[in-house]
Amino acid sequence: MSELPGGHGGPVLRAVFRAAPEDFIVEELPGFEASGEGEHLLLTIEKRGMNTVHAARCLARWAGIAEHGVSYAGLKDRHAVTRQRFTVHLPKRVAPDPAALEAMELRVLDSAWHQRKLPRGALRGNRFSLRLREVEGDPAAIDARLQAIATGGLPNYFGEQRFGRDGDNVDAARRMFAGARVHRDKRSIYLSAARSALFNAVLAGRVRAGDWASGREGEVWMLDGSQSVFGPEPATPELAARAARLDIHPTGPLWGRGELRSAGATRELELAAVEPYADIRAGLEAAGLKQERRALRVRVGDLAWDWPAPGELALRFELPPGAYATGLLAELGEARDGSRGGTCAAQPQE
Repeated sequence: MSELPGGHGGPVLRAVFRAAPEDFIVEELPGFEASGEGEHLLLTIEKRGMNTVHAARCLARWAGIAEHGVSYAGLKDRHAVTRQRFTVHLPKRVAPDPAALEAMELRVLDSAWHQRKLPRGALRGNRFSLRLREVEGDPAAIDARLQAIATGGLPNYFGEQRFGRDGDNVDAARRMFAGARVHRDKRSIYLSAARSALFNAVLAGRVRAGDWASGREGEVWMLDGSQSVFGPEPATPELAARAARLDIHPTGPLWGRGELRSAGATRELELAAVEPYADIRAGLEAAGLKQERRALRVRVGDLAWDWPAPGELALRFELPPGAYATGLLAELGEARDGSRGGTCAAQPQE
């Protein structure tokens, strides 16, 4: 991840993030309202220093049901204070005492009945409140970089979460493609990591070319706030103007079987970027995945910041599903993860 080029230039700060869970607050933005009836109890839970899977297990024990009876829309960081929704399947509509969850370090913020379980991806996005400490850098340059991000968005890189704690999920995928047997629950993780690595390679090429946000000839575009795509399209002033307004975003391939949808100069760059990864491309195709597209850029919603104390920077913003807060930190510079010592580092543009 540290080798990926930044979309807005070189680093402008060094800092520590997640020095304490309260420095990294994530609030899930719901994708729908509870129906008010049904046999699924829809809970909004606040947790601290706990990952989503462990919280789901606690809810299953609390309700006296199997773990598969608890559902959630997405995974949230462990080293954080997070607020997210779960559904607990209770066909007899007898809900245990919510106060009992406090002993498991879970706090119920809201509770309502719903007709269906919470499916993966059923969220509008996430709202983040971050506090960076030990900030080094020119405040004016940092303010300018944040304004550029607010205006122009971020490169939509897949974050380090996709690649494993030591970044070894791609190597594990290569071994799987070469014939190594893996547990079923690991297979999808390795496929996802391999696909993400190819996408990041294409996006890095577009960032170096300088047109990751503006588009080029033969572009396939995605409408902002949706998964709807159109193209390939010739480059036109109208498309450039829509891209400048963040109404549409250039896309890159999520690799699989079939022909690339892009054409012209866009197709040429994509093929060149993935050319060194023949084994990964072949493995993804053999696994039966189909060619799809993902936006190269992500809009950052309601970005605001202030300097609450010397050497401290507070950030507030929203991101759509599938986007990473660490991607914003990487665009600022080198942010060291205080919970485990890792970094999100932006590199100078080439």
